[in-house]
Amino acid sequence: MLSDTPGLHHVTGIVGEAEAHAAFYGGTLGLRLLRRTVNYEDFLQYHLYFGDATGSPGSVFTVFPDPNADPGRTGKPGYEAVAFAVPPDSLGYWRDRLSDRGVEADPLDADARLGDRGLALADPSGTRVELVETPGPDADPWTEGPVPAAHAIRGLHGVTALPADPYGTASVLETLGFEYEAESGDRVRYRAPGDRAAVVDLLDRDAAYLREGPGTLHHAAVRVADRETLLEWHELFRERGYDVSRVKDRHFFHSLYVRGPGGLLVELATEAPTAEGPPGPGLADPAATGHATELYLPPRFAEDRELIESQLPRFDGPESGSAEE
Repeated sequence: MLSDTPGLHHVTGIVGEAEAHAAFYGGTLGLRLLRRTVNYEDFLQYHLYFGDATGSPGSVFTVFPDPNADPGRTGKPGYEAVAFAVPPDSLGYWRDRLSDRGVEADPLDADARLGDRGLALADPSGTRVELVETPGPDADPWTEGPVPAAHAIRGLHGVTALPADPYGTASVLETLGFEYEAESGDRVRYRAPGDRAAVVDLLDRDAAYLREGPGTLHHAAVRVADRETLLEWHELFRERGYDVSRVKDRHFFHSLYVRGPGGLLVELATEAPTAEGPPGPGLADPAATGHATELYLPPRFAEDRELIESQLPRFDGPESGSAEE
């Protein structure tokens, strides 16, 4: 019998220049650069992974830098925002930090957001990012960067989605194990049974059609146990007539992609690593003592390393050093 997902595994966005976004997510927001690798569908494009100290599933945000692409447009069926969890009583710190770095941040409307207290801002490509005060279990934040442990991001809080059909998307979420929690205005909240990275909000409103490109979120992924569980989910989605991919080896995990009636792209990703992938409970590079600045390639790309490295832009990793109290 299939088990409910405990919540999100990671969220992935499309951005512009790699260096600017490494500086934003790794420097301004203080996340750890876990992996500097490539898009397995286009190995001449970076894929950067950010997260907590170990890269635990539920903490990870990844980006595909595409500096030559036309700007994207948030819309249906897509995702409007990614939210990170920050400790209670940390918004004052974050407001000052963002202001000092020239990043505009507006308070969330707690009434419209079902009580959420937080800040809304944007990355250099315009991707909507939120910092939401989230009481929760102990976390393993990245503390070797510029943000002190008392205020450091604890992982993902959730995502806000703009489905073409909110009811169809709700059926997919309920199938995965999310439950309806509450609604306010055009926002409907679903929550997974896990204790972190568990919130998906659906917006039932008019919006333009999604145009993928820098500044948009590509997909959200939920956690499942292992590859065998993925195969069971694959069979179930096929039986229901959903558009579902084959199970893919992402080297750090196995996954599949599904589009249900609401049109949203949802990935299911394993908490268990792949047999040929690097060891460890999370997605962090076990060989890196700080940020992962070396280009990681799976074995199948090894013979093309010289070509790949010659085509990718070089950039410094995010800032490290003492946290700023």
